[in-house]
Amino acid sequence: MRQSIELAQRAEAYGYKRYWISEHHSMPAIASSSPEVLLSRVGALTERIRIGSGGIMLPNHAPMRVAEHFRTLEALYPGRVDLGLGRAPGSDARANRALHANSGEHFAEMLNEMLSLSGERYGRDHPYAGVRVMPNDSPLPPIWILGSSGASAEMAGSGGFGYSFASHFSPMPAEPALAGYRQAFQASEDFAKPHTILGVSVICAPTDEEAENLATTVDLMWLRLRKGEFAPIPSPDEARSYPYSSVERSAVLDNRARHVIGSPETVARQLTDLAERSQADELMIVSNIHDAQARLRSYELVANAMSNAEEPVSNMS
Repeated sequence: MRQSIELAQRAEAYGYKRYWISEHHSMPAIASSSPEVLLSRVGALTERIRIGSGGIMLPNHAPMRVAEHFRTLEALYPGRVDLGLGRAPGSDARANRALHANSGEHFAEMLNEMLSLSGERYGRDHPYAGVRVMPNDSPLPPIWILGSSGASAEMAGSGGFGYSFASHFSPMPAEPALAGYRQAFQASEDFAKPHTILGVSVICAPTDEEAENLATTVDLMWLRLRKGEFAPIPSPDEARSYPYSSVERSAVLDNRARHVIGSPETVARQLTDLAERSQADELMIVSNIHDAQARLRSYELVANAMSNAEEPVSNMS
């Protein structure tokens, strides 16, 4: 968690526009089981960078509590907070049961409840009439709907929300989802026009060879996740010594297509191509690198390489 805070501070210094924290449970490789708490600390130790959830998994929570948490964050850091919402559990089935989570099928219903409570839209005959989400002098931050399959794109557009597509772990192409969102978009108070973010896994090092070595971490991490094995992020040494079967090696090679790996020049070229093909308004990058200093260096190299590009680059943890 201390490394996550340091990364946010460095990202702000490097010129990144956003820093989002995802919600995951029972996963030793990801230090974000309580993003609201961590965001509060990140906000206190930064000055300009937007902070947000990437995202809060709404079926895990009472909608009113999400509204309260993020109105509080908005009150503390006005104009700097994003509320990203997802419908996935962010955990395995056992952790999902321990959280007493709802099914993702209830996402739209829960989102409507959160918005209705926050906006005091319930009539006097409703059981929630008169319930106030506090602090009531601070609005909900702008809402972003997170997607990885395109299923929520139309809902995000018609609701006038922002839309973020997770291409860093989704096997689905981003372009149809982003196009569907734009086609369905209806302007809202927070979003006068459609706004899309494309999540990208990036591993950058001074040379292509060094980046390839760091990327062995992602290979084994992804394979374990696919097998339902939740473990700490492996080191390159551990990944190189793993006895991959031929089937596993084939799966790892297929997965490599979802990552941008290389020197600053290689990464900048690929990110620019992604932005042009997807027409995303922003790119948001995540770098799952075992060594903390190499991870910081990766974000710095990407920022420097993209500093002259037209496409803004955001940061996600």
